[in-house]
Amino acid sequence: MKMNKTLLSAAVAVGLLSTSTATQAAGFQLAEYSATGLGRAYAGEAAIADNAGSQWRNPALLTYLEGTQVSVGAIYVDPNIDIEGTSSHTSTPSNSSDFAHSAVIPNFYVSHKYNDKFALGFAAGTNYGMETDLGTDFGGANHGNEASVTTMELNLNAAYQVLENVSIGGGIRYVMAEGSFGAIASPHSPLAGTTLKYMEGDDTAWGWQVGTAWQINENNRLGFTYKSEVDLTLEGHAKGVGFDAVAGLIGSPVKSQYNGSMQLALPATAELASLHQLTDKVAIHASINWTNWSSFKELVADIPEFGAASSQDIKQENWEDNYRFALGTTYQMTPKLALRSGIAYDTSAVSEEHRTATIPETDRTWLSIGAGYQWSEQLTLDAGFTYILAKDAKMYESDPGLGGADMFGGSFKGEVTGSIWLVGIQANYRF
Repeated sequence: MKMNKTLLSAAVAVGLLSTSTATQAAGFQLAEYSATGLGRAYAGEAAIADNAGSQWRNPALLTYLEGTQVSVGAIYVDPNIDIEGTSSHTSTPSNSSDFAHSAVIPNFYVSHKYNDKFALGFAAGTNYGMETDLGTDFGGANHGNEASVTTMELNLNAAYQVLENVSIGGGIRYVMAEGSFGAIASPHSPLAGTTLKYMEGDDTAWGWQVGTAWQINENNRLGFTYKSEVDLTLEGHAKGVGFDAVAGLIGSPVKSQYNGSMQLALPATAELASLHQLTDKVAIHASINWTNWSSFKELVADIPEFGAASSQDIKQENWEDNYRFALGTTYQMTPKLALRSGIAYDTSAVSEEHRTATIPETDRTWLSIGAGYQWSEQLTLDAGFTYILAKDAKMYESDPGLGGADMFGGSFKGEVTGSIWLVGIQANYRF
């Protein structure tokens, strides 16, 4: 399906290799790239080279991986997100429970040390994704009642040791995305259940990433990585009385659906990380992550057949840059068993003024534990478990004026609460 996620107020969440769910990191970002890192709350990822998956966060780490290595795994995400509020058209409370879908996020990585200084890698995973369905009885359905985006990302990476203690790396990113967004008239509206706007579409695009790793001394390492913005033009079709009204006003034929597209940029990100081996058994690691969410200001649909009126405003988003802070530990309990733990804090990328039910973005706290077991000289098995506590967040959605969403159910005021469980497993094999 040509996924024109274009109208996606909530669909502005793209990125997942399989089926998306609620947002795990900032905005509609997904941090879940490996079960190994999950057990330490993804603290220090750009500085830790423990398997082929390390290239996903910093391609320079490929020079630290000996021989040929393969990592494969998956993370199960179980969000429990609820919303409760009222519509201005009625004083009757309205709510939606567990409206973010669960999913399995797979990953696959290969690394190959070509010689003492040069290494190559291939990675398949995801950086963004979400899926929400608030139902047809939700009081704020006129502002959006369902959204989904799925993506798959393929990386080809290379790294080179430029100095005895410094490596650099980079790679190209190929992103495939599809999604949808829908809004229907509120159950409190005379047109209850009528599709106001629905869009779906897809696109592919290229991006890039670079990174460096500095081995300060035997026990301390710093890593830095940067991923470029990826620009998508989600092409597909749109339908609903909102588009029909525009067609009628400009004298264009009213159709069951209209071809359309929307520009959507997946934001640039950066990470600064450190690894500190305190003793033979104990290491600590930390990360600071930045995401350029301020580039996400608005959603505008382009319907070419509408001519001069082709640009149709969907929603003002006005997001802000966000930061993530993580601290983790690794304890080598025995030569074969490593225990991991971590804590992280994600700041919200949106204020209460601009928060929406379809993307229930808020501050999040991560609590993680994990373990790695050396099954044999070649095979290592990893498992991770995380509980994410989302901060209760208020929201107010209003779109007044002629043709605005408020005409089909009024404004909506509510509060989102919830938590998320993550469980991951991974196998790493060295040839």
